[in-house]
Amino acid sequence: MTEVWQIINQAVAEAEGMNLWEGLAVLLALAYLLLAMKANAWCWGAALASTAIYTVLFWKVSLLMESILNVYYMVMALYGYWMWRRGGDEQQELAVCTWSWPRHLLLIVCTALLSLPVGWFMANHTHASFPYLDSATTCFAVMATWLVAQKVLENWLYWVVIDSVSIYLYVSKGLMLTSLLFVLYVVLAVAGYFMWRANWREQRPLLENH
Repeated sequence: MTEVWQIINQAVAEAEGMNLWEGLAVLLALAYLLLAMKANAWCWGAALASTAIYTVLFWKVSLLMESILNVYYMVMALYGYWMWRRGGDEQQELAVCTWSWPRHLLLIVCTALLSLPVGWFMANHTHASFPYLDSATTCFAVMATWLVAQKVLENWLYWVVIDSVSIYLYVSKGLMLTSLLFVLYVVLAVAGYFMWRANWREQRPLLENH
C-alpha cells in the first residue's frame, strides 16, 4: 500500500510540473479514446491535434523516434477519419467488423517478427532501455492503430496488452503519471471492446440483409 501511495504522490508531483502544451496533449489523447469508444469519427480530430503537439514536444527533448512515430499517428488520423466517414461500402460510414482468429494470429506473428530486427538495432546502436520490449510495443501500436482505422473490433484487445506492457516500461523508468494514465487506458480499452462489440452485434443483421 505504501508503494501505491508513493506512485500516486509522484504522479501528482509530475502533474504539477506538466506544462500547458503537454497537459493539452494528454486531454486531447483522452478525448480521442473516449470518442473512439463511441465510434465517433471526430476522435480522429482529437488524435490529430494531440499527436501534432507530441511530435513537437518529443522533438524538442530529442526523443526522435517517438516524434517520428507521432508523425505516423498524424497521417493515420487523417486516414482514419476518411475511412470512418467514406471508407465503407458505397462510400458510406464504415461499420465495425471482426476478423477471424487465424488472421489475427498471422498478423501477430508478422508484427512480432518485424519487431525483432528493430529491437536488435535499438539494442546494438542506441542506448535504449528494454530495446526488444520497447520495439515490440511500438510495432504493435503501429499495427493496432491501423486496425482502429479499419474499425476492426479486436483492436481494443491489442491495446489492452500494449498498454499493460507500457505500464511496466513507464513504472520501470519512473514515469508514474504516464503509468497511471495508461492504467486508465487499459480500463477504457476493455470498455471500448464491449461497446464496439455491442455496436457490431446491432449492425450484423443489417449487413447480412444488405
